[in-house]
Amino acid sequence: MPIPEDASQGYRQVRDAWRRLLYTGCENKWLNQGGRVELLSEYGLFLAKIATVVIAIAVVAVLIVNLTQRKRQRGELRITRLSEQYTEMKEEMSVALLDPHQQKLWHKAQKKKLKLDAKAAKQKAKQEHRAEVPKPRVYVLDFKGSMDAHEVSSLREEITAVLAVARAEDQVVLRLESPGGVVHGYGLASSQLQRLRDKQIPLTVAVDKVAASGGYMMACVADKIVAAPFSIIGSIGVVAQIPNFNRFLKNKDIDVELHTAGQYKRTLTLLGENTEEGRQKFREDLNDTHLLFKSFVKQMRPTLDIEQVATGEHWYGTQALEKGLVDQVGTSDDLLLGLMEGRELVGVRYMRRKKLMDRFTNSAAESADRLLLRWLQRGQKPLL
Repeated sequence: MPIPEDASQGYRQVRDAWRRLLYTGCENKWLNQGGRVELLSEYGLFLAKIATVVIAIAVVAVLIVNLTQRKRQRGELRITRLSEQYTEMKEEMSVALLDPHQQKLWHKAQKKKLKLDAKAAKQKAKQEHRAEVPKPRVYVLDFKGSMDAHEVSSLREEITAVLAVARAEDQVVLRLESPGGVVHGYGLASSQLQRLRDKQIPLTVAVDKVAASGGYMMACVADKIVAAPFSIIGSIGVVAQIPNFNRFLKNKDIDVELHTAGQYKRTLTLLGENTEEGRQKFREDLNDTHLLFKSFVKQMRPTLDIEQVATGEHWYGTQALEKGLVDQVGTSDDLLLGLMEGRELVGVRYMRRKKLMDRFTNSAAESADRLLLRWLQRGQKPLL
């Protein structure tokens, strides 16, 4: 059956309309995708600008911090009222043991007491009374020594600060922890403590863990040594070791030349060939250092049988008391609590400011040192 001409014409019109609609939709689709690409590129450029500005601000901030730290590179002295801390801790413990009703009453009474104390302080300031004679003070220092004894730089500042204000009735307590290290470093640390002794300021050294070798060289300067029962004391001796790679280098056909002026400028070397004469001189130097060590300990503690204890051995706290290396067995906590009666305990600590980069590098180095030290101690010391 033939299709009418009008119907075929209408069909063609509808078909053409659908085609135009499809073409227009596809074109719009491609235009929309192009717009999205352009929007993403502009957004990425905006983020890049923001990142550049942030980085520039961060660089300027780091430069300002470094310049500020250079001006404050010396460090600062931190003073802690240990007596007040102990009193506050004691009050907190006492209040915690009360029931809720008693706690409320205590807090009310405490508020009234603080107000009365504040009024009394203002009245004293207005009346211009003569300053009251303060209690005798106990200055508490801490020294946790490392192998190179770099902590002596802070100890020097702390002792200088104490000597600037200490009176005849004051005294110093040093909480010491050190396994020893280089001779010159611990020799300087001992000399710093000697400054207190020369000024007739009583010095007590408290050892909770270890004071061996150079650590004991520091401890023996004190008028009194208090050691915990299982602390490690003594090790009055000298040790030195150095590897030699000369034979290894010879096997690899590598020559090492070492030129010195002076017969004993270099006794033992790391890469060169060591001689028996050099070894003998090295041992003589060790013996001379040991003699100086023994004479120093004997000078500080005349009643000590130095030949009996200067064998390089170490003893625990109770054994060290029998040998005469320490004067009392006890912990630093009990020592300070006993001194608190009628005295004021003041903690003195000198803090050196570290650069921003040093804070990151030193933390990693200290972690590695602690790991190595633990590994060495596990192999050398008995475990419980």
